[in-house]
Amino acid sequence: MDIVELLKAALFGVVEGITEWLPVSSTGHMLLLNEFVTLDVSSDFWDMFLVVIQLGAILAVCVLFLEKLNPFSRRKDAPARRATWALWAKVVVACIPAAAVGIPLDDWMEEHLGSPFVVAAALIVYGVAFILIENARERRVQRMASRPAGRPRHLVAQVNAGGTTTERADELARVTDIDALDWPTAIGIGISQVLSIVPGTSRSGSTIIGGLLLGCSRSVAAEFTFFLAIPVMFGASALRLVKFFLKGNTFAVAEWEILGVGCAVAFVVSLLSIRFLMGFVRKHDFKPFGWYRIALGVAVIAYFLLVG
Repeated sequence: MDIVELLKAALFGVVEGITEWLPVSSTGHMLLLNEFVTLDVSSDFWDMFLVVIQLGAILAVCVLFLEKLNPFSRRKDAPARRATWALWAKVVVACIPAAAVGIPLDDWMEEHLGSPFVVAAALIVYGVAFILIENARERRVQRMASRPAGRPRHLVAQVNAGGTTTERADELARVTDIDALDWPTAIGIGISQVLSIVPGTSRSGSTIIGGLLLGCSRSVAAEFTFFLAIPVMFGASALRLVKFFLKGNTFAVAEWEILGVGCAVAFVVSLLSIRFLMGFVRKHDFKPFGWYRIALGVAVIAYFLLVG
C-alpha cells in the first residue's frame, strides 16, 4: 500500500465531492489538479478514474434524498408514490438527449475538446451566463415593485413581502416545488444537459442554467440537477469501465485501493457539498459561482500560456 498515492486519491476525492455539485465544473478542476498532483497510474486507469470516482458523489445523492426518491416508502400514500414514479419518469426521459448525443461523441469530445483553453473558455462563458441570468431575475422583481399596476395581486404581494431581492426573485419563479415540475420543463432541462459534454461547462452548471431560464427556482433547478445525475453518472461510469476492460486492462490491488479511497472521500465530501448548496441557494443567488468561474477560467488561460 502506497500511502502517498492514497493521499493523492483522497485529494482528488475532495475536489470531486466539492465541484461535482457546485456549478463550477468538476472535470475542469480535476484536470487542473492533475497538473500539480499526478497519480502514479496508467493513462487508461486515469481516464477511467476521472469518471468512475463520480460513483462516490452520486451515492451521496441517493442517501440524502432517499425518502424523496423511494416510491416504495411506507411513509408515502398512494398519491405520493405516484408523484415519485412521475418524478423518476421525468428524470429518465430528461436524460435521453444527453445520452443520445454524449455516448456517440464521447471519444471525439475527449480527443478534440480536452484542451485547457476549451475548459477555460467554457468556465468563463457559463460564468458570465450565471451573472446575466441572475441580474435579469433581479430586474424583474424591481420592475414589478416599481410598476405594480396591472400585475396579478399575488405577484405584487410577493414582491412587496419581506426578504431580499434575491429571495423574492426565487419566490416569483414559475416552478417552486419539484413535484410541480412539468414535462416540458423537465425535458428542456434535459436538453440543456447536452451542453455539459463540453469539458469545463459543468453538468450541474448547464442544467441549473437551463432550469433557471425555464422558470424554476434555484432550489428546484439544483434538486432536479442532483436527480438527473443518478442515471447519467452511473451510465458514464459503466461506459468508462467497459472501455477500460475492453482494452485488456485489469485492476491491480493498488488501483483498487486508489479508486476505493477516491470514491469514499468523494461520497463524504459530497454529503457536505449538497447540504451546503441547498442551504446557500435559499438565501443567495448563483452570481458568486459565476464570478468564481470567470476568475478560474482566466487563471487557467494565464497558467497554460506561461507553462506552454
